[in-house]
Amino acid sequence: MAITRDDILKALDTIAVPDGSTGGGTDGGTLVSRDLVRALVVEDGHVRFVIEAGTPAAAHALAKVRDAAEAAVSALPGVARVSVALTAHDATRHAAPASARSGRRGDAPAIKHSNRAGRQPAAQPDRQALAGVRHIIAIGSGKGGVGKSTVASNLAVALAREGWRVGLLDADLYGPSQPRMMGISVVPSAPDGKTIIPPQAHGVTMISIGLLLQEDDAVMWRGAMLKSALRQLLTQVQWGDLDALLIDMPPGTGDVQLNLCTDFDVAGALVVSTPQDVALLDARKALRAFQTLKTPVLGLIENMSTFICPRCGHEEHIFGEGGVRREAARLELPFLGELPLAVEVRLAGDGGLPVAATDSPLAEPYRRIARRLIESCGG
Repeated sequence: MAITRDDILKALDTIAVPDGSTGGGTDGGTLVSRDLVRALVVEDGHVRFVIEAGTPAAAHALAKVRDAAEAAVSALPGVARVSVALTAHDATRHAAPASARSGRRGDAPAIKHSNRAGRQPAAQPDRQALAGVRHIIAIGSGKGGVGKSTVASNLAVALAREGWRVGLLDADLYGPSQPRMMGISVVPSAPDGKTIIPPQAHGVTMISIGLLLQEDDAVMWRGAMLKSALRQLLTQVQWGDLDALLIDMPPGTGDVQLNLCTDFDVAGALVVSTPQDVALLDARKALRAFQTLKTPVLGLIENMSTFICPRCGHEEHIFGEGGVRREAARLELPFLGELPLAVEVRLAGDGGLPVAATDSPLAEPYRRIARRLIESCGG
């Protein structure tokens, strides 16, 4: 008989939580009774979930609880593999329930926009820096469908696991996907009505327009509106001290790319492409755009390099082989690494637990790219 979510939750309901260990103000209970289990996914015998504590210190104190939970679930019939991640949120994440009032969710801070002359934000100096942020890094692609957002979320988590303090801004304002991929649904708070307190997951601080709107709401903004929204997400979010703020860009070479790279001090850009010729044609346009905007290209990443069959493990170069590596060599740009196309990566993203947050072998390619990026940025 196949394992079910209820079976997993029953097992986790036997795992006691030590008094005072969760940072949530209530002692004792179990993982389930304390509502600490997040993003539970059961797929073909592979079980993935997150244990979310109240603070980073509390998460550290739950290391033994995580091990006990992994052992309990592993012992269940029908479980082939278990991936458990420990994460923490800031206490300020708790906000009012979502509602559809004014097209926003609950008391989420409004993103203001206007395309009327004279009502735009005051002009800022060229290449504005963000206080406390060492490196702003744009992650772009020439076209959609190459897995850029999946790479962005997993790279952010991988950098955090390598010891960096990381933020992730979902700047794909028309199609925000990071809330789902990072397993975040909480509405950010703004205690003073101006400064947005971003949520955290898997060691990463994240903000997205998707957290401020209803899930089915469509964003239909013109260029001036996009510029205003991007500026607010960058400058009105309490990022704190970060080693890197990754910007998940929309595909192509449009308003968001232009506004980010001309208005803010972007340390560099990463370009994601698949190895096929059609994708590389568009990737070259993204590279040329960053170069035109005088934004250094820190490296190229080849996604979907090989397809890994989930049943037999066979690898196949279904989109061609080595195209991005050769392009990087031709342009004398760093090649940061290859990432496979795997069902597990897709399921992890859909379930809100990036594969880079797990101990899966598929996390290692992201860790290698993270280490190379850290080296290129001077550690």
